[in-house]
Amino acid sequence: MKPIRVVIFAKAPLAGFAKTRLIPALGQQGAADLAKRLLEHTVYQTLESQIGTVELCVTPCATETVWQAMCLPSGVRLTDQGEGDLGERMARAAERVIAAGESILLIGTDCPQLDAAQLQRAALALQHTQATLVPAFDGGYVLLGLTRFDSSVFSGIAWSTERVMGETMERLKRLDWPVETLPALHDIDEPSDLKLLPKAWLGTASAKLSSEITSE
Repeated sequence: MKPIRVVIFAKAPLAGFAKTRLIPALGQQGAADLAKRLLEHTVYQTLESQIGTVELCVTPCATETVWQAMCLPSGVRLTDQGEGDLGERMARAAERVIAAGESILLIGTDCPQLDAAQLQRAALALQHTQATLVPAFDGGYVLLGLTRFDSSVFSGIAWSTERVMGETMERLKRLDWPVETLPALHDIDEPSDLKLLPKAWLGTASAKLSSEITSE
């Protein structure tokens, strides 16, 4: 069985750059604060899963001050996403990892429900399939696992729409790759999603974030 690398795609949690769809509800800094909390949670859960190497693939580039200031755990490798749309950037990461003899779990930082147990379940699925996905309720996906690479899985996808999951499954069907689909989870993308945040986060959330969550 090939080793598995978990690659976390992340934007720097900077005001006006991260979680911009939440700015109307939280303001620029509030949205950035939540982005940082989501990122830290994702890194922690990924390390807790003990699946394999953990890579944080970032934009802007890994040499930017924001990343150096985050004091990431020593077990996390920092890499650059590079240029192109989301599909091109994820395709590069997947091709690189799989060419090195590893399977890959690609995840973002928008889903606090994606915990260590869910990641372990996805890793287990790759023992008997060539692809696994965790759908998002908004029509995207929060995890894509692959043991093989084909650029068609990432090209021509209508990113950030409700068609992402369906179009990705169609690509995998055309390739005739065995796929295991795991139960869907919720992303935190829109103000209406804030009510889905873990209640335990309220104690450390900003006053505005707390207000938005409890008012939903």
